[in-house]
Amino acid sequence: MDSAQFLTAPRVTIVAGKGGVGKTTAAITLAVAASRVGLRTLLVEVEGKSTTSALFGVGTVGYDEVELIAPGRGEGGLVARTLTPDDALIEFLQDHGLKRISNRLVSSGALDMVVTATPGIKDVLILGKIKQLERARVADVIIIDAPAAGHAISFLRSAQGLLDAVKVGLIETQAREVRDLLADPTRSQVILVTLPEETPVNELTETAYSLEDQVGVALGPVVVNGLYPPLPGLEVDPEVAAAELGAMLQAGEADSLRLAAGFRRERIGLQSVQLERLNRELPLPQFRLPFLFTSRITRDDIDHLATVMIEGIEAL
Repeated sequence: MDSAQFLTAPRVTIVAGKGGVGKTTAAITLAVAASRVGLRTLLVEVEGKSTTSALFGVGTVGYDEVELIAPGRGEGGLVARTLTPDDALIEFLQDHGLKRISNRLVSSGALDMVVTATPGIKDVLILGKIKQLERARVADVIIIDAPAAGHAISFLRSAQGLLDAVKVGLIETQAREVRDLLADPTRSQVILVTLPEETPVNELTETAYSLEDQVGVALGPVVVNGLYPPLPGLEVDPEVAAAELGAMLQAGEADSLRLAAGFRRERIGLQSVQLERLNRELPLPQFRLPFLFTSRITRDDIDHLATVMIEGIEAL
């Protein structure tokens, strides 16, 4: 499949997953991949993490756009911004001719009280801004780094929850338009991220079916992160391998190598079991990203993962 066609099939892609599975890394990787295939890309953060700014060496990513990758030389360009309920509410009021009210809320310190007064309003304000950006076609593709899986369901269900409580007015209109965005597979999709481990796979499967049942949002391919690549020769005893190569092992090295090989074989076996179970329980296409043997992901690592992601898209 053509990468640009896949990434723009719905303009909005929401990346979600259990905390610790690499959700933010997957969202950034997808955004870099989109820019690399020539798409103007917007990366939206909703939790105010510092991962993006650290990776790209830019200042704090706030409500206004920050350029991460300049367009040109095959790049479509990548910008990022963080959406907060407070800023979204102020802009929402100003857009609807209520600038005086927004100024008074800020000056009186009552803004937080208003935002938290109605359950779900924070999430609808953020999603409403995303809906506005999608309608305005500010980018070819919008990648959302959504909240972790537990909050992701309530985040995406917030519009319907408000519609059940509010029947008229600006908030009802905003919630209805957000619901329409999420329910339209030509406009939005959710990509879930997991690790090839039992608990993350369990939670991903539960989240996927909850999103389909409670939100009605389309599910894109699953990103399986942190896969150990196979290594040839793990079954060969270290002393035999050393003898064949004419190498000498120091005392204790053979035992250490046996332990390392055993761990790697066990890890690959466990991830194979989980991949098979994921295929069986959630029949969606998969993008598989390799485990990175590093304590801190760098921009070069993201570029490598983006290459793997593009290859995965083209293999669909």
